[in-house]
Amino acid sequence: MTMKPHNQVNIINFIRGVEPRDPIDLIEPVREQLALVQKHGLPATWLLQYDALINPDFTSLLLQSADESQEIGVWLEVVQPLAEKAGIPWRGRFPWDWHAHIAFTVGYTPNERERIADVLMEDFKSVFGYYPKSVGSWFLDAHVLGYLSDKYGIQASCNCKDQWGTDGYTLWGGYYNQAYYPSRLNGFMPAQTKELQIPVPVFRMLGSDPIYQYDARLGGNGQSVITLEPVYSGAEGGGGIPNWVRWFLDVNFREEQVAFGYTQVGQENSFGWDLMKDGLVDQVEQLAKRQAAGELQVETLADSARWFKEQYPLTPASSIAALTDWREEGRQSVWFYNRFYRFNLLNNDGELWIRDIHLFDERYKERYLTETCPNKFSHYDTLPVVDSARWSEGDKPAGLRPVFYDQEGRVHPVTVQSVETDESVEGELAILISADGGETIRIRCSEQNICFTASSSAWGLELLWSDSSELPKMLLRNDEIQFAFHDHDYRVQVIGAESPVFLPDAGISCRAMGRDIILQF
Repeated sequence: MTMKPHNQVNIINFIRGVEPRDPIDLIEPVREQLALVQKHGLPATWLLQYDALINPDFTSLLLQSADESQEIGVWLEVVQPLAEKAGIPWRGRFPWDWHAHIAFTVGYTPNERERIADVLMEDFKSVFGYYPKSVGSWFLDAHVLGYLSDKYGIQASCNCKDQWGTDGYTLWGGYYNQAYYPSRLNGFMPAQTKELQIPVPVFRMLGSDPIYQYDARLGGNGQSVITLEPVYSGAEGGGGIPNWVRWFLDVNFREEQVAFGYTQVGQENSFGWDLMKDGLVDQVEQLAKRQAAGELQVETLADSARWFKEQYPLTPASSIAALTDWREEGRQSVWFYNRFYRFNLLNNDGELWIRDIHLFDERYKERYLTETCPNKFSHYDTLPVVDSARWSEGDKPAGLRPVFYDQEGRVHPVTVQSVETDESVEGELAILISADGGETIRIRCSEQNICFTASSSAWGLELLWSDSSELPKMLLRNDEIQFAFHDHDYRVQVIGAESPVFLPDAGISCRAMGRDIILQF
């Protein structure tokens, strides 16, 4: 008998005390959000920014109206009263300035980060009588995460989804969903060992679309947003579209899971109640129905982290398999990630691509471990091996594609008929691809390798790219590809193929003759 997966949902509403761009009622959303979850008997997590923490209008509401199932924690963005109480001159344009080098801990020295954390934690305790268990932010550096864990014993954290340049913030190549233990050297990087991991699971926020978010269009404000946030309802999807929401929940909470299913529901109060109301009410009603049916469990962030730590001493493998397309355009996307790498396969209406492989190395130091972010553009990343979103240009797609060879040695891309997944082996994911002509390709993702098996006796893999500033340096050896990215060296062994060769049109070809090809990390 197959055990049902542990499917978790965190309702996380974070609370700002000021919105300088468009002054609105910031109390109303909190009051309505609280009434909504309590109407359905659901727990939620409320994360207070410092300017809300020192405002009795917010704290009194939570102290008087929140029942015991509600968790109260902190949202760590730096605001003027927090900086000044920590003895740091304020450099922002407004009392809350969203630019990365002002609002986030990366804009401050390690000593300043500790002073900011101390003020925040002590003032929270003075109001609520205890230190918070959960500390969230769009992103937190490894120094402050480790400090909050070591000194204050926080149990949980959360950060933004993967995105390129949205609001000036880039987080790219990390755990696509679920949770990971970060490295002591890099708050975005999953650690491989207990010795170098911070023992605080970091959950990825916002509910990122597994098909369309990865290569969402770039504009003046970075990538567009295709997430579960109820204020978004674009052509490609979003949390304000009921059909998309139901599809998204079905995809994330399948009967089979490599480890567990997860998503985060909620909205920051600075959007205002009118914008979020319809979408959030619909989503919470869906959660209540699905929880009653035994499909998922709504928990606080701290409770999810406690369960995670009891189950997993190291970051577990996780997956998402979107084998249906809510837009009915024939796209399928399969994500797998563990503490060593992440992998994404896309079936683009019959066209097969491995869109993404990023390696994880706990020794790869983040840019802001000891240095400060100099401007509004912050950047967190991992180590690229395949990066279709960053390496493509125009109508020339980048990525890793399986190919077949005819008797004359000509290349024929795979045309997909169907994609199936098997997640029955703990910690692994198998993908079976049926192609034209009765050919099949099987891909097995395990702890430190990806194995490709084809029914054809003449097949191979081609890695293609266009010119990009995000390309790592690559050097071919007989059985491996050596990479260097931001002064960090790494390699991928290519086992079972003929020696890899550079292609004339920017790429690498690895040919197999009746054998498996294994990418060993």
